[in-house]
Amino acid sequence: MSPVLAGVLQLLALVAALALAYRPLGEYMARVYSSKKHYAPEKWMYKAIGANPNAEMRWPAYLRGVLAFSAVGVLFLYLLQRLQGHLPGSLGFASIKPDQAFNTAASFVSNTNWQSYAGEQAMGPLVQTGGLAVQNFLSAAVGMAVAVALVRGFARSRTGELGNFWSDLVRGTVRILLPLAAVAAVVLVACGVIQNFAGIHQVGQFLGAPQQWNGGAVASQEAIKELGTNGGGYFNANSAHPFENPTPFSNLFEIFLILLIPFALTRTFGRMVGSVRQGYAILATMLTIWLGFTALMMWTEFSHHGPALQAAGGAMEGKEARFGIGASAIFSVATTLTSTGAVNSFHSSYTGLGGGIQLLGMQLGEIAPGGVGSGLYGMLIMAIIAVFLAGLMVGRTPEYLGKKIGTREIKFAACYILITPTLVLGFTALAMALPTPVHSMSNGGAHGFSEVLYAYTSAGNNNGSAFAGLNANTQWFNTTTGLAMLLGRFLPMVFVLALAGSLCEQQPVPATAGTLRTEKPLFSFLLVGTILIVTGLTYFPALALGPLAEGLAS
Repeated sequence: MSPVLAGVLQLLALVAALALAYRPLGEYMARVYSSKKHYAPEKWMYKAIGANPNAEMRWPAYLRGVLAFSAVGVLFLYLLQRLQGHLPGSLGFASIKPDQAFNTAASFVSNTNWQSYAGEQAMGPLVQTGGLAVQNFLSAAVGMAVAVALVRGFARSRTGELGNFWSDLVRGTVRILLPLAAVAAVVLVACGVIQNFAGIHQVGQFLGAPQQWNGGAVASQEAIKELGTNGGGYFNANSAHPFENPTPFSNLFEIFLILLIPFALTRTFGRMVGSVRQGYAILATMLTIWLGFTALMMWTEFSHHGPALQAAGGAMEGKEARFGIGASAIFSVATTLTSTGAVNSFHSSYTGLGGGIQLLGMQLGEIAPGGVGSGLYGMLIMAIIAVFLAGLMVGRTPEYLGKKIGTREIKFAACYILITPTLVLGFTALAMALPTPVHSMSNGGAHGFSEVLYAYTSAGNNNGSAFAGLNANTQWFNTTTGLAMLLGRFLPMVFVLALAGSLCEQQPVPATAGTLRTEKPLFSFLLVGTILIVTGLTYFPALALGPLAEGLAS
């Protein structure tokens, strides 16, 4: 079987698996977030934190809950790392230095999972499992809660209430993420992913030096790492490490976990707003971009330029030999079009145009299908922009799902889409202008610039993957990427929740002959075009200096 055919067959199998899970999971999540019933374990949690799950919140109160909970998470994870050397379960590792502890705490609480350290050489099971893995669940649940709040903004009318953050957080964790992650962990263990609390042990020698490996609760962390679109690996090699991803089947299964909830949330959206066809329109938009990017990535990496690539059947340098080019390309696109950041190949080794596809996937806002929760609310923001542009073209007030998109709503949407480019391009410009940051670049020219651009694109969009040729473990990069992660995660949430509050206060507008039919294929194509033009062209000058220049020169 040719490598190209193998890649296509894997892609078809992945699409089929996602299609089978789409409706039941989407319907189940809609019931979870619409239910009035509280289970006993959930009641214990509410009592422990002193929350009333039945109290409805307006958007400022909902936002305060998101920010307060996340701030406590950052502080707890920071202190856990700083005290690691004095706590049990450290495997003898020292405490993490302040700038790196801040970076890691910001990373995992913001659902970015950027890592400027090698996990097996820096952190014991207490921090890995009791700190990082816990935040994998909680940060994903926060993103889902904010997305559901925005959906309620469309679904509700003449009220300012968006639900209860604490109830949404607990239900997302207990009823959705925990059971799915438990099943996924069992599957991964069956595939050969390790799951233990063994310490450091010697496995042999290499060039006269002893070789050591850590054990760890890897399968359980790997499951939520992919399912929650988190991405931080237990080991430095991430999903290219055989302890995390041992077989081609486990590789495909991990891609399935990455895409599962973000795609299924479009069904949840359609069910909660009372029109599954609206959900299908958003799904079609996500699928179009995802499949298009996957096809482009496979084409760039399978292209045979030069005798070395012809002999290997494509650009194999930096790819995992167990999986090949096709599976690596599918994984790469899945992880950069979501906020996952897990990698099964070396992104810096992709062709110039392949690296550009990875960058553009993140720069679009990671909305195809995007992160758990963040992908849906990001796509809905772009849908509002699309109906606004359509309204300008026909000279009428834009409407979406029975809600008028007026001055206030479009200001919130505009602020949302401007935040991330400001962070990414601003920090990249500073890093290239100052004398010290450029010393972290292992390459010069266009590729060196791409390394820095990729770092801030990944941090600002809460992705977490890297062009790993950049030494990001410096005070400058630990601090600035940490700030980019926090601002890139929580500033957009301010405008998402403000928009939700504005929408749910409106009175529904009846559809007329002039209303744009947003459940039709035409709207999906309009939405794809809006995403590529409004957000893609924002980064075009930066992309031209980096991956496009490198790709055209090769």
